[in-house]
Amino acid sequence: MTEAEKVGRERLPGKIFYRERTKVGEGEKKPRFMLVAVADVNLKVFAKHVRQSELEEIAQSVGAELVLLRRKKDQPGGDEEVEVAE
Repeated sequence: MTEAEKVGRERLPGKIFYRERTKVGEGEKKPRFMLVAVADVNLKVFAKHVRQSELEEIAQSVGAELVLLRRKKDQPGGDEEVEVAE
């Protein structure tokens, strides 16, 4: 890795994308979040569902930023279906 790549990597933290699970409500003793993707982070995840405190600790230890993905119906514009081209 060149010196420029090292400097660039230090300034741009990786990102961990997660979303709230739909079938778990607040107050239940189950993990409420699901890890969706990671960017620029060397990370392997073995759990399907995690707690907010676990996400925060993971992000802090790998130097990543947490990004909450909101469901479409939570945003203005309604609950539209999106087609994904492969």
